[in-house]
Formats: sequence, C-alpha cells, structure tokens
Amino acid sequence: MSTAGVSPANSGSQAPALRRRLLCMVYEAVLLFGVVFIAAYLFSTLTQQRNGLTHHLWLMGWLGLVVGIYFVWFWTHGGQTLPMKTWRLRLVDAQLRPVSVARAVARYVLAWLWWLPPLAMHPLLGLNVPLTLALLVVWIAAWAAATALDTDRQFIHDRLAGTRLVPLAER
Repeated sequence: MSTAGVSPANSGSQAPALRRRLLCMVYEAVLLFGVVFIAAYLFSTLTQQRNGLTHHLWLMGWLGLVVGIYFVWFWTHGGQTLPMKTWRLRLVDAQLRPVSVARAVARYVLAWLWWLPPLAMHPLLGLNVPLTLALLVVWIAAWAAATALDTDRQFIHDRLAGTRLVPLAER
C-alpha cells in the first residue's frame, strides 16, 4: 500500500471528523453481526452445543479470536475494512506506513477499552443492567470526547498502539 490515497493536507495532524469515525463504527457493527453469527453457528455445530450456557466461555473466546482475525487481516492488507472503504478512511502507523501485524493486534486489543471497563463494573460492583448500560453509554461518550484532548484528534487506543486513522483524498 502506498500513501498516495492519503490526503496530505489532512494526514499530518488532522484526523477524520469524529462523526465520520463513529458512523464507520456503526456500519462495522452491522457487518460484524453477520461475521459473529456465522462464527457462532460454526462453533455451535462443531461442538454440538445444545444450550447457550454450555461452553459459553469457549464461545466468547472463539468469537473474540474470529473478530480479531477479521480486523487484523483487513488492517494489514490495505488498511481498510469495507466500512472504512465506504467512509474513505485508512489505518496507517504513525509514519503513515502500512500497519504491521503487531500494531494491528495491539490496536485490536486496546480497542476493547471502548467496552470492557464499564462492562467489568457489572459483576465487580454488582450493578444492575440498566445502570451498567448507562455507565457504558457515558464511558463511550467520554472515550470519544477524549479525542478533543489529543493534539492529532486520534482515539486513545490509536495513540497507544502507534496507529492513526487518516482520511483518503477525495476523488
């Protein structure tokens, strides 16, 4: 991959608009529903799972692995998933080069910080479901708003992983 499609005017310090990145995440979630559905069906068939609680920890691990492979593959092979292509975004490293497997894996693991901290509070503090969901919404809003504190307007997990989302030049 070359950086020819990366807009030089915006790639140095400007990240794509937060709204654009969040809408890309929503589209990604819709596509991931299908990926997770097929992976869960495959797991259930191969393990002959008859009850949702049987092997549920193995299922969660399997789904985490499948989703991780999905993202790492696309990020290291062109820097874009289908929603990123639609929203004209590309993942690159801090020097605007293609992302290595190690950086892609680090980004995937660190991206779980969007969800895990508030969800971990549910069993740890014995919170009820509505309170956990409210905490999740507040956490996600705070995590997204934190881009305003970053000099390059990047997400925290991108900063920690040494990656960045850049807009592609308009055609």
